[in-house]
Amino acid sequence: MDSNDSDPGAPRPVIGLPTYVEKARFGTWDTRSAVLQHEYIDMVDRAGGIPVLLPPTGVARPELVERLDGLVLTGGADVDPARYGARLGDAALGYTRLDRDESEFGLFGLARAACVPILAVCRGLQLVNVALGGTLIQHLPDVVGHEEHSGGSGSFGITKVLTEPDTQVAALAGPELRVHCHHHQAIDALAPGLVVSARSRDGSIEAAEFPGGPFLIGVQWHPEADPADDRLMRALVVAAAAYRRARVG
Repeated sequence: MDSNDSDPGAPRPVIGLPTYVEKARFGTWDTRSAVLQHEYIDMVDRAGGIPVLLPPTGVARPELVERLDGLVLTGGADVDPARYGARLGDAALGYTRLDRDESEFGLFGLARAACVPILAVCRGLQLVNVALGGTLIQHLPDVVGHEEHSGGSGSFGITKVLTEPDTQVAALAGPELRVHCHHHQAIDALAPGLVVSARSRDGSIEAAEFPGGPFLIGVQWHPEADPADDRLMRALVVAAAAYRRARVG
């Protein structure tokens, strides 16, 4: 069931998906491209939204946000440590993409000010935490002593997470779930206003949310990697459909 089943004639909400800019090969081309794993697109479509790709083009503009009903802050490169007052750590820090940071920090700020519903995934959760005043652990294995959150190169690890009672994530996903993870960073100091809504068995924060306001849920795992479980994305689309109705009348 998607968010429009009660009103089949209602327009599907438009969900923005920030992309990477990377060198990519396709056909006879090997060129700089705007790319995103297709699983994100599939997830939005299954849940009843219209996916729209948003390449980083410098400073985010309000007229873009005015065209969105919801936003998924997608995974990807490490957030620049300077954003949270830290210096670059050892070689374990992954690659950064300052163009994405510039675009997506601005996009998040504009979307949040406009009360656009937001689902933040992996890097997206880290970006939200930093944007709201929190900090990050630059290399989680140095703290927890294992690499179970990382998975292998180009793959996901399966992590058991326990949700916090009386949170939106717990209401959507139940008391525990097994999730697909691929991250070597995590929240350190939690930003003011956010609450922890799930942790892994080693105590690492795996989800956080903003209670009592516009829809804002961030998860450290990758819901797009599990096509059998669209609960978080469906919740975003429901919130986006309500936001659209309230906005357009």
